[in-house]
Amino acid sequence: MQNLYIQLFSIHGLVRGTNVEMGRNADTGGQVKYVLELARALGEREEVRKVDLFTRLIREKTFSTAYSRPIEKLSNKTRIIRIQCGGGKYIRKELLWPHLDEYIDRVLKFIKDENDIPDIIHGHYADAGYVGKELATLLGAPLVFTGHSLGRIKKQRLLEDGLKEEEIEKQYHIEQRIHAEEEILGMADKIIASTHQEVEEQYAFYESSPSTDFQVIPPGIDLSRFFPFFDETFTDIEAVEERDNIKQAQFYMQKELERFLSNPEKPFILALSRPDRNKNITGLISAYGMDKELQAISNLAVFAGIRKDITNKDENERQVLTELLLLMDKYDLYGKLAIPKRHDFEYEVPELYRMAARSQGVFVNPSFNENFGLTLIEAAASGLPIVATDDGGPQDIIHNCQNGILVDVTNHEAIASALKKILINAELWKEYSQNGVQYARSHYSWQTHCRQYLDQAQNLPLQIQAEEQPPDRGTVGKRLTKLKKLFITDIDDTLIGNDEALNELLRLIEDNRDRIGFGVATGRDIDSVIEVIEAYNLSHPDIIISSVGTEIYYGPKLLPDKGWRTHISARWDRSGIKTILDGLKFLSPQEERAQRKYKLSYYIENPEENLAHIHYLLTRNRLRYNIIYSGGRFLDILPYKASKGKAVRYLHYKWNVPLSNILVSGDSGNDEEMLRGELLGVVVGNYSPELDQLRGQRHIYFAKKTHAAGILEGFKQYAFDSEN
Repeated sequence: MQNLYIQLFSIHGLVRGTNVEMGRNADTGGQVKYVLELARALGEREEVRKVDLFTRLIREKTFSTAYSRPIEKLSNKTRIIRIQCGGGKYIRKELLWPHLDEYIDRVLKFIKDENDIPDIIHGHYADAGYVGKELATLLGAPLVFTGHSLGRIKKQRLLEDGLKEEEIEKQYHIEQRIHAEEEILGMADKIIASTHQEVEEQYAFYESSPSTDFQVIPPGIDLSRFFPFFDETFTDIEAVEERDNIKQAQFYMQKELERFLSNPEKPFILALSRPDRNKNITGLISAYGMDKELQAISNLAVFAGIRKDITNKDENERQVLTELLLLMDKYDLYGKLAIPKRHDFEYEVPELYRMAARSQGVFVNPSFNENFGLTLIEAAASGLPIVATDDGGPQDIIHNCQNGILVDVTNHEAIASALKKILINAELWKEYSQNGVQYARSHYSWQTHCRQYLDQAQNLPLQIQAEEQPPDRGTVGKRLTKLKKLFITDIDDTLIGNDEALNELLRLIEDNRDRIGFGVATGRDIDSVIEVIEAYNLSHPDIIISSVGTEIYYGPKLLPDKGWRTHISARWDRSGIKTILDGLKFLSPQEERAQRKYKLSYYIENPEENLAHIHYLLTRNRLRYNIIYSGGRFLDILPYKASKGKAVRYLHYKWNVPLSNILVSGDSGNDEEMLRGELLGVVVGNYSPELDQLRGQRHIYFAKKTHAAGILEGFKQYAFDSEN
């Protein structure tokens, strides 16, 4: 497969191309580094035409303006694309879920603007997996997913820590995440995991797992930054850019450690992670603090994220950092334990590994469970032996690199014993150091990762251009991103009612299918719409706006527009409105099938007298709503953001079709809002008197002929089927 356009999605955290703020918050960890390096590495491949890494745009005074740049170029073929959703302020990942449908809509608009459909959509973590799933469904692109961590595993661990289910749900919205992960696994064309343990012991908890296509491809490391301390050939200017920056980083980190340590010349144990309870930093400090012999032969340096003031951190991080300081005091580790407040990811972290190796030290990852462990292969490539948790990814890393010891990290004595074994045995230390350098380079390069990644791409579903696809392929989104015009019409007494004219209109639509999308907008529910389509042998619409604009569906598979549903749900109190209106004698509910989640439908008596009273009652109770009255007796109560007209304008935004390129037609009051404004409106000759007030307005044409014949008249009036 050649000439690929790959879209990567990693929505949460702080993502930028330089000076990555690793550990700035709980969401900015190894995943950010992973996706940045993957994007760059894929962009270097000949088979790849373009790579876009999509993340969230953030505009907030306390964050760098780099996160507010819509596009950041990483290389000639690789970009970071930032899309705003949920406002401009930073939102932690657990609170992003209500805003993801908005994110999808804005990505679709971006794709339409760029006029470039992705060949592969790759979501990272559950939130981006959800976004990728929805986009892949609409665009017909293959979906690749990398979990990084999984909700079921996190929930299990939190329950073991003593948290109640209610607390977990309140803080992490874990059930929504797990449900999304199940759906992603059920749909994804490929799941890329970092280790076999991840597949066999983590994904196995999911019901969708047995039918999922897994591929284990370990991540890589940037070998131009993580090179061994002992071989000068790695440190010439051709191998590592900006040597002065590296020397400056070494000088700064040395001074920073000396601020804390009484005997900085001793070997030091290095730990590097976010201040997350799962990372078990406190367990490491306890193991060090309880072993006087270990303190005598080494120092301990813990880099637990970036902080200025602990009191300003999230509650979980604040608790971990506070416990760290209390343990330092409990075991009287002053002069032996360094806990710097910051580190630069680009230059200082790679140099930290080399400094620890020069001191004949050890790197330790004491996490309770570790999906992979990027820091372990970075340490290995730098010539630094490792001690790591015996859970998850470190099992594969130690097996491949033969450069350290796995331990039960709940056992403080086991941690201390493993560290001492390496620190006091010079031959073992040298063996582990050399093995790590050699095998990290052979097993964990991004070049190897990308080669395997693109080999797997060969097995993904073949992409077909939208115009070549059969109508049941279900890739209406790909089609809509290419169209320049939309024709949307009411059904009853507008589209149908004149069979001869209807057949002529359907031929016109089919003849112009490559340029004009076809949609209907109706008060009917979706089941009733399908009945009409089948009864009149209509071409299946690209878009169905049903239930007076409260629901939008795409294509023959009736894919629901979840973004629209999220948009109109704001401040919609259906039960509150129903309670008030059900007591009014001049209203009687319409049939059950007319009632929808976002629509209440009634028959109304004496509307001229009673409509004002309904407005008064709903307004007095501070309810938000939209009233649609039509046909002399039909009354629909909708969310205040919903109507056929608002739905059409939403489609204009989502699919980036100019309002002047959308033709709408109708005959009654529930079409009025749709006909107003900059759209090209056609009122058919058999219209209801309530539309007379629209006469003389710009862009509204009153046809002389009725039904579909009037629509054809409107097509001619606007020359809508022309090439313009």
